Formats: sequence, C-alpha cells, structure tokens
Amino acid sequence: MVTIPELKEKYEGLDMQLPAKSEEAIDPDCLLTFEYEYPERDTEVVIDTDEFTAVCPWTGLPDTGELVISYVPSRSCIELKSLKFYLLSYRDVGIVQEHAANRILNDLVRCCSPRSMKIKLDYKIRGGLHTVVTVEHGGE
Repeated sequence: MVTIPELKEKYEGLDMQLPAKSEEAIDPDCLLTFEYEYPERDTEVVIDTDEFTAVCPWTGLPDTGELVISYVPSRSCIELKSLKFYLLSYRDVGIVQEHAANRILNDLVRCCSPRSMKIKLDYKIRGGLHTVVTVEHGGE
C-alpha cells in the first residue's frame, strides 16, 4: 500500500504537477445559518450542485462533480449563499474525493447541528474511473 505522502513524492519527482492549495484554504468560517422555525418536523432539505470543483493533490488536475447535501434540520438551516462561498473555497485545494466528502460533512454538521445529514460526492469520470463517495451523520 502506498501512502499519500509517497504518492505526492512520486508525482513531484516526475515534475508533472500543477500548483494546489492546502486544505487550510477551505473556509468553514464563512458558513452562516438561520433559525429553523419547525424543529419538531422531519423536514428534509436537499441541496445539490453539479459545479463542485477541487484538484488532485498529486497532479493539480481539476476534479469536478455533483455534490448532494441532504439534511434534517434541528434548530438551524444553512444559508445558501454562504454555502456557495464555502464550496468555492475548495476550487484550488488539493484533496482526494473521500476526504472532501468527509470534510464537507464535518464542517456542515459543526455549522448547523442537524438531526441527520448525508453527503454524496459524485465525481465526473477521469482516467476511465467513476467514483461516488457517500458519508452520513446521525439519523436512524
């Protein structure tokens, strides 16, 4: 098994890498919420975009895909414009899809403390491989 640092070193040695930002460039502080007036209801909120973009941490090549966020709010809902700015902060970040899905889930759960949340990140095919990563918080 090759570790992430070993893969990064391998690609750096080939001099075939575009610059990528580190995960510190992701900005969860821009996320805002508003009070949810019906916390007793099992209301599912679904947000999707086919414009999610990050880059491969080893080559710097762009990875794009569809992101679907579904959650049952507790006391607050995610404000959509702030979510857009948060997702845009991934644009030049070198992060693998599995880590991106988990990072988004962690940041959004921290932001709005939902009863449950599911993140589905479906990257477009690149190099002949199609990957979908799904992570969940709470719920039954």
